[in-house]
Amino acid sequence: MNESQPLTEATEIYEKLEERAISDSNDLNRRIVACRRCRRGQGFMPVVGSGHPLADIMLVKYQPHYLEVNEGVSFYGRSGSAILKSMERLGVNPLVVYGTNLLKCHDARSVDGDKNCPLYWLEEFNINHPRIVVVMGRRTLQVINKTRVAGMKRLNWDPGALQTFTPFCKALVTPDIDACLDDDQAKAEFWKAFRSLGEWFKDEPPY
Repeated sequence: MNESQPLTEATEIYEKLEERAISDSNDLNRRIVACRRCRRGQGFMPVVGSGHPLADIMLVKYQPHYLEVNEGVSFYGRSGSAILKSMERLGVNPLVVYGTNLLKCHDARSVDGDKNCPLYWLEEFNINHPRIVVVMGRRTLQVINKTRVAGMKRLNWDPGALQTFTPFCKALVTPDIDACLDDDQAKAEFWKAFRSLGEWFKDEPPY
């Protein structure tokens, strides 16, 4: 038997899974852009997730900020730059990361977004099948806990501690990156929690 055959078969399987994930992600993004579940203004479109659709690491924050809104892409701008710099310091490969906002529209009422948007985050989670979810901010944590589905465990506000979210996925809770960018003490608190991601990444087997 050719020793390369198992590797070739594994590569083919992954490519098929990746192709399916890309298709599912594109379909989801089209539905998000067309969504009218909440009352919102007509000037800006909803903001979709960004990154690899089969990411090992999924970042979730509460709502998009103005640069994300202008581009229509999550983690575009200051928060994304801060995360990339943090990952570089931690030795985390940014190509295995997917980022999204829990609320997709910046101008919808939070009470409506908290009710309607988690359906989309749950779809993103099911498409990605991440090995760890980074939950950014207390508000994000509250909504995720409230809208959990079967198999998901309730998460605690314990920044920096690895928690079990599902049998196949860990969770890391951190402060809200958007709220930390203009305050040195807040930045330090975010970094203190976020650097646990580097320890997790270093210890994870590459399969």
